[in-house]
Parts: sequence; structure tokens; C-alpha cells
Amino acid sequence: MRRFALILVLLAGPVAAEQWMPMTGDEIRTALTGRTLAYPDTTQDFRDSGRTLYIHKGRESWGYWRVEGDAYCSQWPPNDLWACYGMDRRGDILRFVRERDDITEATYAD
Repeated sequence: MRRFALILVLLAGPVAAEQWMPMTGDEIRTALTGRTLAYPDTTQDFRDSGRTLYIHKGRESWGYWRVEGDAYCSQWPPNDLWACYGMDRRGDILRFVRERDDITEATYAD
């Protein structure tokens, strides 16, 4: 019986590692600050200053980013509204989650 329980624990480990894990505000800040993420046809650079550079198919767009509670928030001029997203992590893959299953996945480009 003990062997059976041990086998179940060992098998459950890799499965748990593959699940999306919600990120805290501190984890989001650490994961993004000074890093560059890659999306399809796009990269985004998260500066320490709170500026962010989004490059889509060679076209640059500058905005702002910050962490509020356990959410990533961004603002893109000329719009002055901030949009906030929950974030999850699975290994080196990050995803931004907004209401109604609006999900964007990214990996590190740097």
C-alpha cells in the first residue's frame, strides 16, 4: 500500500508542474521588470521606469505598465485608461488573463 501511495505522489508531481499557476503582484513585477516578452509577430519590453515598448511587425508603440495588487496593468496613450490583467505562469510561459477568457500567452525573448 505504501508503494502505491508513493507511485501516485511521484506521478502527480510532473502533472502539477504543467498546470497554470496564478501569479502574485510580486511575482508579476519580478517576471516582467527589465525583461522582453515575445508574442506572435510581436515583442514587448518592460522597463524599470514603468515604460513599455511594444513592437508589432516593426511598428513601435510606447506605453506604461505597473502592478496593482495581483494584476498587471497597462496604459497606451493617447488613451488615459488603464487595463488590468491577471497573470499565470507555466514554466517559462506567461499568460495575461482578462475577463471573458481574453488570454494572451508569451515567452521570454531575452
